[in-house]
Amino acid sequence: MISYEYPLSERVRTLLRLEDLYDRVEFFMSKNDPQEHHIVLLSIFEIMEVSGRADLKSDLLQELERQKQSLEALRENPEISEEALDNVLWQIDQVSSRLFQAAGKIGQELRENEWLMSIKQRTNIPGGVCEFDLPSYHFWLQQDADQRRHDLQLWLAPFLPIRDGIAIVLKLLRESGKTTLQVAYQGMYQQMMAGRVAQMLRIRLSRNYHCVPEISANKYALNIRFTTQEGIQRPKAADTEVEFELTFCNL
Repeated sequence: MISYEYPLSERVRTLLRLEDLYDRVEFFMSKNDPQEHHIVLLSIFEIMEVSGRADLKSDLLQELERQKQSLEALRENPEISEEALDNVLWQIDQVSSRLFQAAGKIGQELRENEWLMSIKQRTNIPGGVCEFDLPSYHFWLQQDADQRRHDLQLWLAPFLPIRDGIAIVLKLLRESGKTTLQVAYQGMYQQMMAGRVAQMLRIRLSRNYHCVPEISANKYALNIRFTTQEGIQRPKAADTEVEFELTFCNL
């Protein structure tokens, strides 16, 4: 199965983008090649830009507190494991505490690092980080992989509370949905929202279908158009029935 997630709010869109960046950092951080660590640094710069929104930290804190109160209300539910509930609440408390203690703008330490900001500025220029442009950066890339990794982990550290907060919110969001099996006839599917509120859609379909969902949604209707891609030609509408799983996720 291939899963496609589609955000229905700007906040969830931001969280998904950051999650993708953190996943990329984690993958390439474990590697040893200088070019792979270059990708890590570029991704940290992107995280710094996306997480620089003044309200992101407060949004996460408010959402974590709201989820904590919702989960506390489940204590008397015999179908809920007390141990699992306590574990999630403990995670929320730990992350909330670390977010609250992060004073000022997230990643301000990096913004005040002139050397890093000189690299960031050059990355906006195509091919702008060649060794003759930034010899000191070239020198850093030639250091031992463990030393580079240590530096990268140090620069990433201020953004880890954001990462952990996002992980909890998105986990709860994904687990909130109920999945139904749907069919797109001639590659087209439409559903009226009829007052349904959702923050994210998830579509899962078999890899045997060589098509991709194009999604558009508003408070009135959901439209999904499955298209096929052949070589370098423009995508065209699928002309077959496509079975897929549809999940509306909402906290």
